[in-house]
Amino acid sequence: MMIWTRVYTVAPFKVEMKRSTAFWRMPTTSWAYLVIRKLAINMVKYRQTISSVFVTASLLAGFCGWINLINLDGAIAQNSSRTVRNQDIQRLKRSGQRWIEINRRNQTITAWQGNRPLYTVLVSTGKSTTPTPTGIFNIQTKYPTARMQGEDYNVPDVPHVMYYSGNYAIHGAYWHRSFGTPISHGCTNVAPDHAAWLYKWASVGTPVVVR
Repeated sequence: MMIWTRVYTVAPFKVEMKRSTAFWRMPTTSWAYLVIRKLAINMVKYRQTISSVFVTASLLAGFCGWINLINLDGAIAQNSSRTVRNQDIQRLKRSGQRWIEINRRNQTITAWQGNRPLYTVLVSTGKSTTPTPTGIFNIQTKYPTARMQGEDYNVPDVPHVMYYSGNYAIHGAYWHRSFGTPISHGCTNVAPDHAAWLYKWASVGTPVVVR
């Protein structure tokens, strides 16, 4: 009787099944025949399962890599300071969406709707030793009140807090009236009533431009 050989490769195993006259001469009801037949069927099923798992894992890895690429620019924007390009501003103005601009030189914050400035007030950004980083960010979280702590400060009940990059936030400041002067630890201090307006107007995801 003709003999054939089939080789299955299942990393890290190689399973070789040979069709021989000795096997096919076995009675189909014999114990040895049933064991060998069951083993062969299980090997085939195992190969199919491993292949499916491998394909699924590969697809998931590729998908996750794609997601990471999508989020890469956002991650860079959220954690590093960079120069804001004029084309970035023009793109936001053409978008028609709401966005916030913090101008460190003028010590102002402006709420924009596309290319229309809706609301501009004086603020206090970070002083020279703790500057407010520049870049394009997005509001990450909002809290009606929050406690803010550092090495030399511990302020409870800070109102209308909007975090946009790590510990950097736009928030109300009730403990001083020096708006227009950079005196903060890096956050953007806004008078409480103006902070309330911005908090209500902006939402999570609203772009924040600091320049």
